[in-house]
Amino acid sequence: MRVLVTAASRHGGSAEIADWIGERLRRAEIEAIVVRPDEVSRLDGIDAVVLGSGVYAGHWLAPARSLVDRLAEDLVKLPVWLFSSGPVGDPLKPADGPVDGDRLRQATGAREHRVFAGRIDRSMLGFGERAIVGAMRIGDRDDRSRSEVEAWAATIASAIVANGPAPVLPR
Repeated sequence: MRVLVTAASRHGGSAEIADWIGERLRRAEIEAIVVRPDEVSRLDGIDAVVLGSGVYAGHWLAPARSLVDRLAEDLVKLPVWLFSSGPVGDPLKPADGPVDGDRLRQATGAREHRVFAGRIDRSMLGFGERAIVGAMRIGDRDDRSRSEVEAWAATIASAIVANGPAPVLPR
């Protein structure tokens, strides 16, 4: 079983979530290939996809949206799980998923779309991002839960193993 795990990440937090998912799938003896969305041109030989993105101003990042647009015809033929990361605080703000979440789920036929908390490291932010975070009165923090991400990845591993390989995609 080969699973593509890919996430668009502006400052590395969402990419790290993708790494955690890949590690958990490998512990379930699933071949997890973790790459950036802009490195994906085809889905030949892939049995399932876990696709994610950091959320900025309510939207997925362009590389993840572009992957969906390029490969939607093939994605709908595979088991797909989506994740978003970005909200921070207690309670999480913003509490909702991305504005484009419904469109992405429909375009991919995703089984699930999970929203995970994010990370703020002001030293990595540009001027505009620091201004927004400052206006929201949010300091440096990492609200991501590796155990929550790995538990979700374990449910994906169970579903993949139970359903076996995906059908071969036409070229």
